Amino acid sequence: MGNVSKGNITVVLFHRRTSFLISSFLLGLIALPSMELPTTAQKTPGMNPASSTPTYPAAPPPPQVVPLPNQRGVQEREIETDYRVSNLLGDFTGNLWVGSWRGLSRIDPNTGKIVARVSLPNIAIGALAQDKVGRLWVGNYEGLTRVDPRTNEITAQNLLLPSKRVLSLLLDKRGYLWTGTDNGLALISPDQGLTMTTVKNLPGVSANALTLDAEGQLWVGTLEGLVRVNTANALIMKRIADLPGATVQALAISPEGLIWAGMPNNLLVINPKNGIVLRSVTRLRGSNVTSVRFAKDNSVWVGTSNGLLRLNPNTGAVLDEVAGLPSSRVLAVAPDIGNKLWVGTSEGLAWVMPNMGRAKTHLAFSRAVK
Repeated sequence: MGNVSKGNITVVLFHRRTSFLISSFLLGLIALPSMELPTTAQKTPGMNPASSTPTYPAAPPPPQVVPLPNQRGVQEREIETDYRVSNLLGDFTGNLWVGSWRGLSRIDPNTGKIVARVSLPNIAIGALAQDKVGRLWVGNYEGLTRVDPRTNEITAQNLLLPSKRVLSLLLDKRGYLWTGTDNGLALISPDQGLTMTTVKNLPGVSANALTLDAEGQLWVGTLEGLVRVNTANALIMKRIADLPGATVQALAISPEGLIWAGMPNNLLVINPKNGIVLRSVTRLRGSNVTSVRFAKDNSVWVGTSNGLLRLNPNTGAVLDEVAGLPSSRVLAVAPDIGNKLWVGTSEGLAWVMPNMGRAKTHLAFSRAVK
């Protein structure tokens, strides 16, 4: 009995001791022993044993590392949004189509409000045209696209062309669509969306600009001058070569039937009947002429890579010089739409009202709103 009772007492004492230790740990009455580090780990170089503040030996700063080439600016330029407005077209309803390198939009020219946006397979727009039933044709760097303006949906695309890079579009008097590419000229049936014929071996190769003369025949501005094409059979009727500057990149027909040809270094007035250059506009000599358009008052707007001018077509005198454009590099001009002149530049869209003197930027097509 004594052994048993002693065993019971021992057990009881053990449990009491354990309970006391656990309670003491929880209440913080007994501290855990500190961890002893090995002697070698306690000796830290530069540490003063009498102080807890570390000290460091005097040493010169590390040598300067030669910086890597600044690639950030290059990368930002590569992905930077392109705000150029390369094409403008007034449609039958009085609205303005804006072809920019961010897409295709239709705006109300009276208010400037965007009415619609069209999603395209390629946004690098090179040309715009509207056929006789109101369908919109968009030339881009991946071919030709037909858009229904009522639904803003694409109804035809990727036609068989001499080249996918479309630079110019024009509807002839019969209603057929002439398509200029960087590798020739093609005639398209707007209804069927099919290529009817191509102009083989076009002199000057690239059909940069198109216009119709008083007889309804097609004039093509190329890398080597002007070519006249019969719109009925697609045969070449005349060629005007050896022009100063060679390349024709903008075309317009004056009310008198004369050809105004914009060159990289000149603006020429040409008699289409005999191919004679009547004059070189003095004010534009040495200028890169990118756009030529006649207004309702018969004055002519000339866009260049260094500004926009309005000229007297008879004398060549400068009537106006527009200030306040988003960029001095003018790409497209559309006069008399919504009682305004619309200007596409490399940095966005602007408009000018009569006697306003200074252009105003359309914020939805500029860097101000991204």
